[in-house]
Amino acid sequence: MSSSTTLYGGTSGRRVTVRDLTAAKERGERWPMVTAYDAMTAKVFDAAGIPVLLVGDSAAMVVYGYDSTLPVTVDDLLPLTAAVVRGSSRALVVADLPFGSYQASPQQALESAVRFMKEAGAHAVKLEGGRRVLPQVEALVAAGVPVMAHLGLTPQSVNVMGGYRVQGRGQAGDELMSDAKDLERAGAFSVVLECVPADLAQRVTTSLAIPTIGIGAGAATDAQVLVWQDLMGLTPRPAKFVKQYADLASEMDRAVRAFADDVTSGAFPAPEHTYS
Repeated sequence: MSSSTTLYGGTSGRRVTVRDLTAAKERGERWPMVTAYDAMTAKVFDAAGIPVLLVGDSAAMVVYGYDSTLPVTVDDLLPLTAAVVRGSSRALVVADLPFGSYQASPQQALESAVRFMKEAGAHAVKLEGGRRVLPQVEALVAAGVPVMAHLGLTPQSVNVMGGYRVQGRGQAGDELMSDAKDLERAGAFSVVLECVPADLAQRVTTSLAIPTIGIGAGAATDAQVLVWQDLMGLTPRPAKFVKQYADLASEMDRAVRAFADDVTSGAFPAPEHTYS
């Protein structure tokens, strides 16, 4: 991808790579990342030029109906990841390693990541945590698996953290900065910063050569990510950091009611919807 080609909306005729993300940071170019969980949605976002699609463990809630990310499994996420890969042609597809699939050991992390790469066609994986997962990051990168790191509010650790709260204030900010630098040294190609103070996210961003991806981390990160159902207005009570760009919930309600009214009145199907 040449320097004249932008990361967001560019047309290179090939998949975005982790090197393209680093090059975008060097150019000072910001870029968007959104979640995707199926082929049709992935195709829309890919055609819109979104350079990175995340098959998040947020699927636990938005696809499977759980109240946290903890219950979702590798087997739950593999078919979703494969669908997003099939539905896209340019975006880098990142698969979340779910809770319990990498924490035990570097070997467990590698086995889980290999399944996403081989069975689903993922181009990279994401895992949560700082220094405690450095051996996992090093093992994955050494085996050829690109790793997106995740610091700050790490939803898989929500029970230890005591809820969904802002992270990285005070001394915890110094620890997060240290973790970010350690993850970069371990070979991570980017790091998600979730629910951390904006000034801390800015300091981390300027300290790293790899891109930072913010979610509730202010405007200074290299990229921003949102769950697509949040940004499209399908989530009833979105978090403070969410901006809703559409109201699909109301539009879907209107459409399905109109369909139901046509069915009950006999207006649908009309002759033009009927085979002779």
